[in-house]
Amino acid sequence: MFYGYFGCALTLIGIFAIPVNLGETAQYAWFFITYTLLNAVFYTANNIAYSALTSLVTKSSKERVQMGSFRFMFAFATSLLIQSITLQAVSMLGGGANGWRTIAIIYAVIGLMINSLSVFSVKELPEEELAEGNAKAEIESGEEDERAGTAAMDKAGSTATAAVGAVTAGDGSTTQEKEYGLVEAMKLLVANKYYLMICGAYILQQIYTAMLNMGVYFMTYVLLNENLYGVFSWFINIPLIVALVFTPMLVAKWKGMYKLNVASYTIATVGRALVILAAYLGSVPLMLLFTAVAAFGQGPWQGDMNAVIASCSEYTWLTKHKRVDGTMYSCTSLGIKLGGGIGTAVAGWLLAVSGFDGKAVVQAPSTINMLYVMYLWIPFAINLLITLILSRLNVEKANQELQGNV
Repeated sequence: MFYGYFGCALTLIGIFAIPVNLGETAQYAWFFITYTLLNAVFYTANNIAYSALTSLVTKSSKERVQMGSFRFMFAFATSLLIQSITLQAVSMLGGGANGWRTIAIIYAVIGLMINSLSVFSVKELPEEELAEGNAKAEIESGEEDERAGTAAMDKAGSTATAAVGAVTAGDGSTTQEKEYGLVEAMKLLVANKYYLMICGAYILQQIYTAMLNMGVYFMTYVLLNENLYGVFSWFINIPLIVALVFTPMLVAKWKGMYKLNVASYTIATVGRALVILAAYLGSVPLMLLFTAVAAFGQGPWQGDMNAVIASCSEYTWLTKHKRVDGTMYSCTSLGIKLGGGIGTAVAGWLLAVSGFDGKAVVQAPSTINMLYVMYLWIPFAINLLITLILSRLNVEKANQELQGNV
């Protein structure tokens, strides 16, 4: 996590510092290399380690939910802040390439400072303590903690190596710890149906985000007010933050994450359905209201997802007696890369098929109809699919049943 962000900071600056004396082809090559290094290499290394850290610093599922909630509260708040001030900051710094380069340097330095503070502010639990918690595999009842004793974190997520803890054989003997490589780790991931469900849900979330980003076109050409895009952003991010504040309490009250996630995403799906109704009624206030309802329903899954991934990792330990905790958190990075890429590509293809003309003040009816599909119907369908996936993602119950058989 620590060293990965130095690469993030340098490549972020590099993207906005393309040498002007290079030829056009060399400039494109510079951008392609720095952009790929930032997103596919350094950010991936930093983000997987950062996500996996949740399982390394605590054995309590309750605390993991709290950490996940705080993480995304600040993530959404920071995203909203950046969306609100960046363009103005660039303009104040002189605008153009110089302005963007300066703001990139400022963001890179701030990010480096905060990432370093995070690294040195937490301490990983000793491996033997984590292993002991996994061996006991105790289920605590009530609101104190819905489940404790999850699998130990290995330290090989970034090196594509996973460790297998000591396993007691049927004759009472002990199998010593051994190492295995990326191929076997990937086989273990694919064999875990709950990991595949989380990947599917996360990929759909990123496609959902890409479709909502088409809101700038919907506001401009359908609602005829491009400034509404910023208003809708507030009605998405603020309810998400509010939901994340209450997520730990809701998880405790519902004594687990499964029922809460299914119920909340059902609310999100109904909310998006009502956004469609409000749009066809031509009521912007109702669209904003139901957008907020949908965003609020999506909040709990964002907050407790890391804890669900930890439970998913425990499932692999209980069924295969092998740990791939670090690699398990690749589902978030995979979702961002694959889902974001698919979503952006599909959005571009759909606009092209509809006959979108970026220079036209008024778009063709086919484009208007496509914007309705992209901004209204596809997000609703994605929320429905995610709800169906979450209804099958009861990994907590599966772990309890396995632990009862130990």
